[in-house]
Amino acid sequence: MPGDNSKGADEDVVIIGAGAAGIAAARRLLAIRPDLSILLLEAGDRLGGRAWTASLPEAFDIGLDLGCGWLHGARTNAWTAIAGEVGLTVDRTPAPWNDGGRRLQRDDAEAHAASQAIGAYFKRLESHAGNDAAMADMLEPGNPWNGQIRAVGTYITGAELERSSVVDYNQYDPGPGPDWRVREGYGTLVSLYGKPVRARRGTEVTRIDHRHAGRIVIETNQGVLSAGAVLVTVSTNVLAAGKIAFDPPLPDKIEAAARLPLGLADKLFLKLANQEALPADTHMLGSTRRGATGTYQLRPFGDPVVEAYFAGDLAHDLEGQGREAAFSFAGDELAAHFGADIRKELSVAAMSAWAAASHIGGSYSYAEPGASDQRGRLAAPHDERIFFAGEACSTSRYSTAHGAYETGVAAAELIAGRFRKVRDPRQP
Repeated sequence: MPGDNSKGADEDVVIIGAGAAGIAAARRLLAIRPDLSILLLEAGDRLGGRAWTASLPEAFDIGLDLGCGWLHGARTNAWTAIAGEVGLTVDRTPAPWNDGGRRLQRDDAEAHAASQAIGAYFKRLESHAGNDAAMADMLEPGNPWNGQIRAVGTYITGAELERSSVVDYNQYDPGPGPDWRVREGYGTLVSLYGKPVRARRGTEVTRIDHRHAGRIVIETNQGVLSAGAVLVTVSTNVLAAGKIAFDPPLPDKIEAAARLPLGLADKLFLKLANQEALPADTHMLGSTRRGATGTYQLRPFGDPVVEAYFAGDLAHDLEGQGREAAFSFAGDELAAHFGADIRKELSVAAMSAWAAASHIGGSYSYAEPGASDQRGRLAAPHDERIFFAGEACSTSRYSTAHGAYETGVAAAELIAGRFRKVRDPRQP
């Protein structure tokens, strides 16, 4: 039954990780192979993984997406259609970076110079598509706008430009269409989609024993079970840290995961006492000169909140120092734009801490210079019995929930094909 936490010894398919990829795979398998027994194992206490929507206690209609929040490439993003199927609302207000989006910025010579410098930097990245250097190598020494370029780069990869691959950046393609949002929250969407799946929460997998040709043995903190096939959708940081031991070892998977680490992007939501103090659904950059700066969505959906977004080393620093430090940092940047009195209107509503989440360890994957080919290496099945999926396995839609979805569906179809061969060898 949905949400079942009972223990069982034998399954056809065990899926490890109840994020977008694991849920998508389970739903696809349920649709095409209803005869298979499928169990989803999740180390955390909820479904959704890095898609997580929290609520304000005094305003339950406001969904705060502490993880992914935008339906990138929304017209072809599978989650857009799923949102309609499960009864959620897709908001089509243009994103700040789309045509018609609202941004709080000056329209003067300095702003135009910054825009030109940023545009020229990304053109240089595109012109070096075959050279898998670090993104930092494409900076012009002494360019006065390098700070802002660095800030934008860390929002994209979650890591500093010195650690991020030019080739991987150029392979990114979220698909056509604008970027939209789910009014009730992206995390709400993913978790609702996972409800029909039989799942065990609070179940941490520690070892996968695939020594024998028959069944695979999965050891967890809640006991041992076995399966004919296993789909691993945990984050690259979990794999690279060896939190799941493979017996025999799978060194190619561990190496690939290590070269596709998770960057960090944390969100701080601030309650706004007087919503008229700030413009609605408007984006702003904290500083136009520093790389270590936040980006802010003022009153998303017109709600009385501010969404602050920190990435890279800044996110690590603020997460380590805690909510008060993050609140102070955001308050300084907002006060620089709106005056010191804005601080009196603000209080902390919620903050993510993805690096500290032991069963995740970060936000979304980036490739180190020279490692863009590791995504395909990570995604490749092992012995037609152990499969892999997740945003890091997507060569072009990594770092997105729909990229994770697509890899989960692709893995499900491979698994279904595997069972056709096992149960009817005459099948092609």
